[in-house]
Amino acid sequence: MRAARFHEYDGAESLVIEQAPDPHPGPGEVRVRVAAASVNPIDWKLRAGALHQLIPLELPAIPGRDGAGVVDEIGDGVQGVSVGDRVFGLGGVTGATAELFILSAWAHTPATWNDEQAAAAGLASVTAMGGLNALGSLAGRTLLVEGAAGGVGSAAVEIAVAQGAAVIGTASERNHEFLTALGAVPTTYGPGLAQRLTTLAPRGVDIVLDTAASGSLDDLVAITGDPKRVATVADHAGGQRLGTHVVNAENDSALLSAAAELGGQGRYTPRIEQVYPLERIADAHAHAERGRTRGKIVIRI
Repeated sequence: MRAARFHEYDGAESLVIEQAPDPHPGPGEVRVRVAAASVNPIDWKLRAGALHQLIPLELPAIPGRDGAGVVDEIGDGVQGVSVGDRVFGLGGVTGATAELFILSAWAHTPATWNDEQAAAAGLASVTAMGGLNALGSLAGRTLLVEGAAGGVGSAAVEIAVAQGAAVIGTASERNHEFLTALGAVPTTYGPGLAQRLTTLAPRGVDIVLDTAASGSLDDLVAITGDPKRVATVADHAGGQRLGTHVVNAENDSALLSAAAELGGQGRYTPRIEQVYPLERIADAHAHAERGRTRGKIVIRI
């Protein structure tokens, strides 16, 4: 199969397109012929070697944790999916930016999503839903999403609105119209946030989801007055220090199915900033590494 690989820890220019061995699913797994894969922060951090002590890789490695495509091989014990089904989901920490990819968690792609949108939904939706679930019931509560324009943040906004929350989202001013379209009340992040929120939410903010790791977690806890009313999916060290909910992304088919159900109802549409062809994966990684994206960066295989 054709795949993007890196043979050493280095910059985005180290990515090359070449032939790689075909993977095959083990028990409880499926293989997809990939239509598209997304780029997540963990992808470029792994490629750059920033996580090599925590997550050592066998090189050469194929970047990418989530993708979408058509099932073409099924492992032992798998039920509820057939060869030819359109699915999206998650595999290991690597492997997605290739013609073939093994999924350990998946859901059927709703007809309302194209392949690129499905690829954008995997890691973003399970991360967002995990963070939101940690905060309890959303209906009738005011939720602040820190970093609301990014891949996880934009998913969290739309999913929370669908579950009945009143959402305020922080982002740079260029993304305020985007947040409004998602159903959030936008505001800027940084100094003075608490004062801005007194105007936007006179009764106060009930709960907060941090998706940004911007160093604001102390302020977010102060805004709610209780660390257990704050969840972070981005600042694990800060969350542990302060006692907030700290949420890791899980390969959870139930969360993917819940996201797909909202997608089929038209209440969650994965947002994409830019789509790159596989041959331009180095540009996609460089784009992601610069940060400040509006939605997800996706690679069409």
